Amino acid sequence: MQRDERQAQILRAAAAAFARGGFAATSMDDVAVEAGITRLIVYRHFDSKEDLYRAVLTKVTDRLGEEWEAGLAGADRRGFVFGTLLTVAREQPDGFRLLFEHAAREPQFATFAQDMRTTQVEVADQLIGISIPDAEVRAWATRTIVGYLVDSVLAWLEVGSPERDGEFIEHATDGLVAMFLAWAPTAAELAPRS
Repeated sequence: MQRDERQAQILRAAAAAFARGGFAATSMDDVAVEAGITRLIVYRHFDSKEDLYRAVLTKVTDRLGEEWEAGLAGADRRGFVFGTLLTVAREQPDGFRLLFEHAAREPQFATFAQDMRTTQVEVADQLIGISIPDAEVRAWATRTIVGYLVDSVLAWLEVGSPERDGEFIEHATDGLVAMFLAWAPTAAELAPRS
């Protein structure tokens, strides 16, 4: 097996083992068993359990960045946010869960998870812009939107079938738009008063 193929195999196995048992309770032996290889092979690719966990998180965040850029460049941007998240979640379900559910509870990775959340909130704030001019309401809305996005995808991973992903993206996007419209003042309210 080529080095990059072996690393990908180990990362998939590590994501599954960590998602099942948590960081503290998962050993490099557990990862090796999950991958069907020896612990020595795992150590040839990763110096420590912490490096391995961080590599899983980095792989997911890098992939999210790639999909985000592709979505921004696409002609049809409706639903691209859910499409971005769901594409990566389907490719790396255990890694996605580690990033968005488990990492924040692991002391070694809480900062990583918080940095990701901060970035998401900043992006949501940029996308909302002046549509919600009240800073306090906008701060609440951006955090609520980020939670809705991530929790929706995590829930769909649990109950939804891949062949219905397009339907999920439509419904979830409709829900996001409805929330936004409920919080954003109308154009008439934004217009300067004479």
